[in-house]
Amino acid sequence: MKKFFAIFLCCCLLLGGCGTKKNPYVPTGNGLAVDESTEPTGSAITEQTMSLAYYPDRSLNPYTCTDLTNRVLFGLLYQSLFAVDEDYQPMPVLCSGYQVSRDMKTYTFSLAQASFSDGVTITASDVAASLLAAKDSPYYSGRFGYLESVTAQGEDVVVQLTTPYENFPVLLDVPIVKASQVSADRPLGTGPYFYETIAGMLRLRRRTDWWCVANLPVTAQKISLVQAESAAQLRDQFEFSGLGLVCTDPGSESYVDFHSDYELWDSENGIFLYLACNSRSQVLQNDGIRAALTYAIDRTSLVDKYYRGFAYGAVLAASPESPNYSAVLAAQYDYNPYKLTTAVAEAALESNALVLLVNTDDGLRLRVARSIAESLNACGLKVTMSELDGEKYRAALEAGEFDLYLGQTKLSANMDLSAFFAPEGVLSYGGLSDPALYALCKEALANRGNYYTLQKTIFDDGLLCPILFRSNAIFVQRGTFADLFPARDNVFYYDLGKNSEDIRSEEG
Repeated sequence: MKKFFAIFLCCCLLLGGCGTKKNPYVPTGNGLAVDESTEPTGSAITEQTMSLAYYPDRSLNPYTCTDLTNRVLFGLLYQSLFAVDEDYQPMPVLCSGYQVSRDMKTYTFSLAQASFSDGVTITASDVAASLLAAKDSPYYSGRFGYLESVTAQGEDVVVQLTTPYENFPVLLDVPIVKASQVSADRPLGTGPYFYETIAGMLRLRRRTDWWCVANLPVTAQKISLVQAESAAQLRDQFEFSGLGLVCTDPGSESYVDFHSDYELWDSENGIFLYLACNSRSQVLQNDGIRAALTYAIDRTSLVDKYYRGFAYGAVLAASPESPNYSAVLAAQYDYNPYKLTTAVAEAALESNALVLLVNTDDGLRLRVARSIAESLNACGLKVTMSELDGEKYRAALEAGEFDLYLGQTKLSANMDLSAFFAPEGVLSYGGLSDPALYALCKEALANRGNYYTLQKTIFDDGLLCPILFRSNAIFVQRGTFADLFPARDNVFYYDLGKNSEDIRSEEG
């Protein structure tokens, strides 16, 4: 998505950027300056030496693994029916063609002549088993709430949905493995690399029989795997021992700063920070106050101060990088604290005391919540903090013991908000579920043109106040890649030259 370059010189960190399709965000609040001269201009690398990291005590199964460092490897080991590019468009990989029923609830996928790293051809049963494993996994289950069944029918895979989906392929960037290995520690994949163990050490080796031709950013024949112990150890390995690439989350408590010569990229990771209201709150039953909360939040300041620039301020409940985000609509609701001040004065409530609930297990989120409380207080609201850890926080959420809470979740690439507004939705704390908004969520899935109406209705309702979407920082040893196009959940994104519309057909 965005691309930055940095040089460590005389204890000063100089940061320069050059965007691909998008204008780069360059942090300015921490002594960083733009240096346009540092972008490499050489031709593609022919002899590439590469090393990556992994945590040996954490999962390497693509369905059970939630560790960011380990998941970096999966883009080289596995492929999916579709890959999702930096513009949130599904690009066919293992899918050679697909058909959609008239009601958009049945998808039939045909498969490319692909093979696993042991030479065995992929089958529809492998794909069906992989998608079902993903549906039941902690990492992917959230995106498959409307998936009714997946079956292998001859050489095709048939997916039945419970609601119409216009763009279901955008959810199918799920690693495909052998049906017999969905629970294996390191299942075989169809990607350009495979695991091998040499002298007790794990590494990746380039396949000589890879089934497809693609312009990969990685050209190394062998990739050393460095055993990770901590974020600080990985930083030191990168700075002093030549570790080739480290993917980090600047929005996590474990993040550590890098101070060496590197190239730096970012990729939006789908983690959505939001403020949600309790529909039973006496103060927030006032429509004017509730709808004006968004104006009091300085998202740009939060991104700069707390997320080191590695986040995207979002006025709407969709990533600004997504085609579902309307910049025109968002501009109508820009930061303007005077509007909340006015709404509070006009409400003339005898008491406007509010409780803002936050989870103290996440220190960064706690600091952001306190900053938001200060902004709301400055506009005339009387906000006090309820700072609770783990189980106590979840119990307070379930019991509705808050007026506002600062929440965080990972949205799927289609920006589906059903979990907030569905009856008994997993994120509908404080009576957030709403039949009309839930219906709009489903209409948006059936027709992407309805996202505008959904987003505007969410703003007018005011119970959900979007704040930002986080992104990952990808540190790379200078000169390692001629180019890199990281996408969500795939640092080493590549496509095969087609898009989903090229291979789609409607049911006759």
